[in-house]
Amino acid sequence: MTTYERVLDQIASEQRTWLVTGAAGFIGSHLLENLLMLDQQVVGLDNFSTGSRDNLTLVKDAVGEQRWRNFSFIEGDIRSLETCRKACSSVDVILHQAALGSVPRSVDDPITSNENNVSGFLNMLVAARDAGVSRFVYASSSSVYGDDMRLPKVEANIGRPLSPYAVTKYVDELYAHVFATNYGMSMIGLRYFNVFGPRQKADGEYPAVIPAWISSMLNNETVYINGDGKTSRDFCYVDNAVQANLLAATVQKQAAVNQVYNVALNAQTSLNELFELLRGLMAPHHPQLRTVQPVYREARKGDMRFSRADISKANRHLGYHPVCRIQQGAEKTVEWYVAHLRAAPANKPQVLPRGLVAAEAVDLDWGSCLPAEAVEVAEVAAG
Repeated sequence: MTTYERVLDQIASEQRTWLVTGAAGFIGSHLLENLLMLDQQVVGLDNFSTGSRDNLTLVKDAVGEQRWRNFSFIEGDIRSLETCRKACSSVDVILHQAALGSVPRSVDDPITSNENNVSGFLNMLVAARDAGVSRFVYASSSSVYGDDMRLPKVEANIGRPLSPYAVTKYVDELYAHVFATNYGMSMIGLRYFNVFGPRQKADGEYPAVIPAWISSMLNNETVYINGDGKTSRDFCYVDNAVQANLLAATVQKQAAVNQVYNVALNAQTSLNELFELLRGLMAPHHPQLRTVQPVYREARKGDMRFSRADISKANRHLGYHPVCRIQQGAEKTVEWYVAHLRAAPANKPQVLPRGLVAAEAVDLDWGSCLPAEAVEVAEVAAG
């Protein structure tokens, strides 16, 4: 039996109350679903700025009516300390996914990113401290590695941030350390790399690369690659991010607590390789895609050139072992979007899509609950 399997049995054997911020977002909704399937009591917090009521409906359908009764939802904004206090009341564990994701969004609007990701994060820390929460697990981002060019990315070696988003996530890590040191809180940060999977937003102004490209292919729209396509990322399927959160929430070893961990695969996939993979998986459903080619355009400000995670620290201290590689994850993701996105007619002419971006740090896409303007790991979904 693996460490993760033992942890799942442990969680299922003892019901606790969990708070998932960004519960209607990408990563947050997957955490919610897995916890409810383990018969846990879950409080969800989200303001639907980037999260979706549809995600909650999908979770309800997946877990069934009986388990859904173990879920209580607060529609609110983490920029409100009062809302955070309400959410943290009588909670044992916090999985903080709420954030305003996206590197380009932060470049366009650094003030709102800071309000959500720093001020909102600080509100959650204060509320969790005052409520006596036993464990606070939070979404950080691979973007904190900044201009450090060394590969693989090792937690102790970071460079200068390349975007306002990266600054906010690094500040979160600093605040977490300060609260652990000064108030004795039990904190663990997870540096998501590019997390992807079902329910990740495929539309809007700042979609992550994988759902954006799948959507464009389904709708016969142009797929854009920012830069020369050699930019690479460590794409991480969402089930691996769920595993990391549950391991971090339950680990008892003192040396494992008050640390940050990479959450990824220790693998590199270039944007060119990613395009070929997705096109190959989409072609059986839409044969006309076999000959589709991407259009290259200017590289994006604030993006790291290459990214690959060293995950040995998470393996050593948490027992983290990713169970889903990019091929498997891409297959599941394409299958989901083909089933849930309405495809355009095959003869529809290609048009410019709205704001397609290449390597999105879903970090972001880290879930969404926050503030009036935003959130979603980004759905950290990854970095």
